[in-house]
Order: sequence, then C-alpha cells, then structure tokens
Amino acid sequence: MQPPSACPCRGGIPWQGVLLAVSLLTFWYPHPTALLTIEPVPFDAAEGRDVLLLVHNVPENAIGYNWFKGNTANNSFKIISYLVSSQMTTPGPAFNGGEKIYSNGSLLLQKVTQNDTGFYTLQTVTADAIVELATGEFLVHEKLPKPNITINNSQPMEGEDSLALTCEPEINYATYLWKINNQMIPDGDRLKLSNNNRTLTLFNVTRNDTGPYECETQNPVSANRSDPLTLNISYGPDTPIINPPDSHFRPGTNLNLSCHTDSNPPAQYSWSFNGRPLESTQQLSVPNLSTNNSGSYVCVAHNPVTNLNRTTTKNIAVSGLVAQPTLRATNTEPYSVAMTCLSDDPGISITWIFNSQTLQLTDRMQLSPDHRTLSIDPIRQEDAGEYQCEASNPASSTRSDHYRLAVICEWPPSHQ
Repeated sequence: MQPPSACPCRGGIPWQGVLLAVSLLTFWYPHPTALLTIEPVPFDAAEGRDVLLLVHNVPENAIGYNWFKGNTANNSFKIISYLVSSQMTTPGPAFNGGEKIYSNGSLLLQKVTQNDTGFYTLQTVTADAIVELATGEFLVHEKLPKPNITINNSQPMEGEDSLALTCEPEINYATYLWKINNQMIPDGDRLKLSNNNRTLTLFNVTRNDTGPYECETQNPVSANRSDPLTLNISYGPDTPIINPPDSHFRPGTNLNLSCHTDSNPPAQYSWSFNGRPLESTQQLSVPNLSTNNSGSYVCVAHNPVTNLNRTTTKNIAVSGLVAQPTLRATNTEPYSVAMTCLSDDPGISITWIFNSQTLQLTDRMQLSPDHRTLSIDPIRQEDAGEYQCEASNPASSTRSDHYRLAVICEWPPSHQ
C-alpha cells in the first residue's frame, strides 16, 4: 500500500547529528497553519491485513520523522526514524520488521496482529528545530471463529426451571446476537439478555421454548453463526385422550382402545378395569365382548422425568339387541286412558310415537318417571290416532306394533 508520490524507503544506518539531538527535546510547537494529524486506513482492521497510518499536514520544511508505539514520544517504544535528506531509516526498539515508512511520513504496518492494536505517535522535526506530535489509533480484529451455545441444564422441566444459554467463546470487541426460530429475540419478562448479550436467560421454561436457538458473533471485519440448538424440555403428561369416542358396543364385537397424551419424554401407559389392573401398554384390546365387559376403563399416563401422572376414565356399556316392546292401553276413568310400554330388556329408554312422529306432550298428558306409561286425562278428539312406543339402548332400537286410539266422546263435551 503506497500513497501517491510517496516512496517507500528502509535502511539500517544509525542517525547522526540533528535528528538525534532534536529527538531529545522536551518541547514542541504546533504547526502555524494546520495541525498534524494521523488517519488510520482502515480504523478497524482484520488480522493479517495491512494498515496505513496516513499523515496529513506535514510541515513543508520537515527534515525527519520519528514513529512511536503508544501515545507518547518515548524512545523505548520507538518504531522507526526517517531522515528526509538521505531517505535513510533507522529501526527502533519497537521495530518488528513489518513496518515501512514513506517520504511523506506515513507508516505502513503489514500483516497486523491483535498486538498491533492501539495508539501510534508521529514526531516531526523541521529545519528550524520545531517539533510537532500527532497521535492516531486503530483496532485489529480477529477473524471470528464459529461460535457454539452452551446451556446450564440439559433437561429442564416445564414451569419449574430457568435456563441460561451462553454463546461461546468470549471475544473482546465482539457483538452477540440471538435468534429463535429465525427471529430476533427481544428482551421481555421471561427472556433476559446479559449486558453484553452473550448470555440469554429463559425464566420458567415452557414446551414452547424448545427453539431452535442460534447465536451470532460480529465484529467490524467478520461475522459467524452457531449451529441451531433445540432444547430438550421435559413436560407433561397432559390429560390423556382415549379413542375411539364410542362408549357403547354390542356383544361379540371387539373393543380396541388407544390412549394418547402430550408428554416429553413420551409417557408410559397402564390400564385398569373397574379398579383391576390390566396391561401396561398404550393400546388395550378386549375381544368378543359380553355384558361382563361393561364398566369403567381407566388409562394412566406417567412421565418418568417429571414424575407426574394423569388419568382419564371411559365408561363402556355392552348391550345386546332390544326385543320388540308391547303396548297395552287401559281406561283409568271414563274420559282418560293410560298406555304402557312393556319390555323385559334392562337399561333401555322409552320414546312415544304418535302418527309416526315423536309425540309432543300437551298439558293433558303425563309420563311416568321411567317413561313407560303415558296417561291422557281427559282425552279429546285430537288425541285419536296411532300410538307406538320405541325401546332403545346404545346398540339398537325397535318399536311396538301400532295401537289405534279412537275417541268416541270427550269430556267435557265440546260445543260447536
């Protein structure tokens, strides 16, 4: 790297005379017009690249330059000296072999390392023994390695544990960024970033916090991102669900029940029937059902890490085909009637049918508590028609034969 009209010159001849004397002076004078300044190009440098300390406003009658490492003109940290008249250079104690000085006073540092970070001071000397100083600074940044995420708990439990994720390694002058599900992570009530953003803390983790998480490191010259990290959060079991939803079955059919719940790690399942333990499996099969298989089936889901249990009960009824009921009618009073639905099947429900439609009760009609007896008092002409009773259980239903009710007279008589 060489600025226009600047000739790189190096050498090892010791200085004699005026520069040696002037470098010992303890006074300096500001430039009468513009101040001597140093511009680092670039200010933020990548490790292994070159940096030019570009000098501005060099005195026109300058006879020599001295460069120092640090922000003072300390001879113990002198890098190099340059005599304008002979273009000769003399290395100092801080010279490491990678510096080049130009005729305009600019200094090139080649293949910089992080040890080169810091301040550099230029001392100019004029023919009339005026000394002027200027200081510049630049930073050398390493090429960032690929970061990785460490966690303080490899298997946190939902609702109980907090979790700290740390982006490794720790790097000076690096900026840390976090993403979850490819979205930037905001500070909030449950998500907290450390002062330098290197550590992300999750309070009271939930199953929705699994991720994936990524951390990214940045500095002015490079950036790198970690591999995604997915958290293993233990939770559950939730209340299990038993399928199929059917609860009534006919004798001779097979019962196949399946229990499922949301849980991490996966839940362990066990069954019981009317309080008696059955299989410890997720699927339960009972072939060739009979009425003895009616009862309560309980599924227990257990999480071995959270040590929690959740249960669900399913009541199963095994019922055969309903026999056809018989409808019998009697006159309880001269102007009233009672119809009874006769059936020997247990656990059935009774529905009354009038003229092939479900009977709509009036204020003159009354059903017994078991719905087996329908009473009409008093009867009227609109009550005449065909009646049936329907007996049903979860497995089947059937209706009685038609019974025709004829109304010859009504009480009190209606008047036209």
